[in-house]
Amino acid sequence: MALIKSISGIRGTIGGSVNDNLTPIDAVKFAAAYGMWLKQQNTKTNLSVIIGRDARISGDMISSLVSKTLIGLGINVVDLGLSTTPTVEIAVSLEAADGGIIITASHNPKQWNALKLLNNKGEFLNAEHGETILKIAEKDAYQFAEVDDLGIYTEKEGYIAKHIDEVLNLELVDIDAIKKANFKVVVDAVNSTGGIAIPALLEKLGVECVKLYCEPNGHFPHNPEPLKEHLTDISELVVKEGADFGIVVDPDVDRLALVCEDGSMFGEEYTLVACADYVLGKIKGNTVSNLSSSRALRDVTEKHGASYQASAVGEVNVVELMKKTEAIIGGEGNGGIIYPESHYGRDSLVGLALFLSHLANSKMSCKALRDSYPVYFMSKNKIELTPQINVDAVLEKIATKFRKEDVTTIDGVKINFEKEWVHLRKSNTEPIIRIYTESSSQDSADRLAIRFVDEIKNCI
Repeated sequence: MALIKSISGIRGTIGGSVNDNLTPIDAVKFAAAYGMWLKQQNTKTNLSVIIGRDARISGDMISSLVSKTLIGLGINVVDLGLSTTPTVEIAVSLEAADGGIIITASHNPKQWNALKLLNNKGEFLNAEHGETILKIAEKDAYQFAEVDDLGIYTEKEGYIAKHIDEVLNLELVDIDAIKKANFKVVVDAVNSTGGIAIPALLEKLGVECVKLYCEPNGHFPHNPEPLKEHLTDISELVVKEGADFGIVVDPDVDRLALVCEDGSMFGEEYTLVACADYVLGKIKGNTVSNLSSSRALRDVTEKHGASYQASAVGEVNVVELMKKTEAIIGGEGNGGIIYPESHYGRDSLVGLALFLSHLANSKMSCKALRDSYPVYFMSKNKIELTPQINVDAVLEKIATKFRKEDVTTIDGVKINFEKEWVHLRKSNTEPIIRIYTESSSQDSADRLAIRFVDEIKNCI
């Protein structure tokens, strides 16, 4: 069991002891800290926060605790109920709210939940603001409202439909081409809110949808992280149904993975590559992804005569660099598409609409489109942490050992070799060291990962 406090929010497992897990007391404590931070940021008194949740079993309980805590601070709450992370982000802006909280543990298994914290732009908090909230929680520095000043609770339905309308209104979403293509797809929404949002979007686009695990009941039928080893059911169903491709989203619908018509993985790293290729083919501009993302985005960006840059891992870091470089599309190699024309947040609905537009206009099959891109293979591994491991010291030793190579240390240690790279870093959301490698073949990527697992063990 675990409780992880980070600048991006609080994430933990349900049940157990206070301060060691995400208990009701911990949920209240961090909701109160966020509310106090909001009050410190504003001179006005009539503050409002948008709340939404994915379908996981503990969501209703945590959402209720968070909402009532904010009301107790005198903050108004607009509750979207079952929603998606990008829907809540968009709602903060459309409702001119002062902040937002998404109750979701994203790709983590069902025993996990979390509070994802947003600012008044519907974007994740930066490091400074996140640290301030953690300090408020440490000091229990809360001041609750008197009875006449309690906040007002309002439920608001239909925001996923508003989100879909926002997507359909994007200039580069080619609705006519998508409808003419007569696509048939299979959707795996891991029994969360993607089962509401993705089929509804596809219906508006005239795409035939075969639903797999689209009942938003929170009972995940497989590990909810959209990786190849978890997606055997949809791979088989895509082939059986003769579908054009398969669509996979995580529980809060900010990551998009695709399955080709033959059941092979399009690759979550290549979701962003394909969407960027489409956008850059229409508008010239720069791109950004994080250090753990594929070189393929750099290659495609340079093919279009534009510039690519890499940020530290974490959505807020990608967004910050996108704004600085005026990037027109960016994201993370985990299938997270950030398209500023819509909003500065990973959004599977936007990503899917752009991908469908690209596929429809290309006149290619999903597999042929994937084969048209630079061929890189990644290996994603991890090592569980223990209290005895000094991770920073381990990473410093590795950086020193490989100092003659092209080494980047803005986020862990990334070593760029001539034809491959390895990125080692502490996770922001789980007690692990992540080991990402990329090379020209799966075998060499795997061997590079195994090599650095041994390098880490030798440095402990």
